[in-house]
Amino acid sequence: MTAVLRAEGLSKRFGGLKANDNVSLSLEKGQILGLIGPNGAGKSTCFAMLAGSIPPTSGRVFLGEQQITGLPAFRVARAGVVRTHQIVRPFANLTVIENCTVAAAQCSGRDDAGSRELAREMLRFVGLEKRRNGYPAGLTLAQRKRLEMARALSCAPKALLLDEVIAGVNPVEARDMVALIRRIRDEQGISILMTEHVMAAVMSLCEHVVVLDAGKLIAAGAPKEVVQNAAVIEAYLGKKHA
Repeated sequence: MTAVLRAEGLSKRFGGLKANDNVSLSLEKGQILGLIGPNGAGKSTCFAMLAGSIPPTSGRVFLGEQQITGLPAFRVARAGVVRTHQIVRPFANLTVIENCTVAAAQCSGRDDAGSRELAREMLRFVGLEKRRNGYPAGLTLAQRKRLEMARALSCAPKALLLDEVIAGVNPVEARDMVALIRRIRDEQGISILMTEHVMAAVMSLCEHVVVLDAGKLIAAGAPKEVVQNAAVIEAYLGKKHA
């Protein structure tokens, strides 16, 4: 398989705190890769470095064969690595479709009409086309998460980083979100790296999982293998999963 996104030895220090310590991972073409770990494990820092939000202290990030280490987030997004955020903050003064059109215009290089058409297409894909002329304040949490995903898809990513897009929604919405994530991979051809605390979703979606604890990678493998790993059970999952 071909690596779409690859991290080699990523480390990040904030003063005396080492948030990530020599983390390596590889997102293969057509893969849904899970990144899990307890709160404070360093998942958000890892996402931020991969997306260009913060530079690593050491290590390298590659998109295909292109090194993107330390590039600003807007250049990383234009290259093809786009992330969602755990706390969804759409532009409240813009309509739903305007939120997506802005993203498309910034990343895709299309003109205004082309950006708006791409935005509408992605809203249709995530099931929000009928809400396109409304404002984000009128959306439920699950719908705002879908808007966040539509904004990311409007950037035409090669690698999509999903930050807890299922957490906080009800069971029916969670099931629908799992189906949407699978469709993004299967129908859009986008490779996905996702961090998520809803383990049922991770087990259902991910072919491979990497686990962080205290900034270090402590396990990697198929989900069914990882959840039986003693270090993972101790650090994150708890004895109920043993």
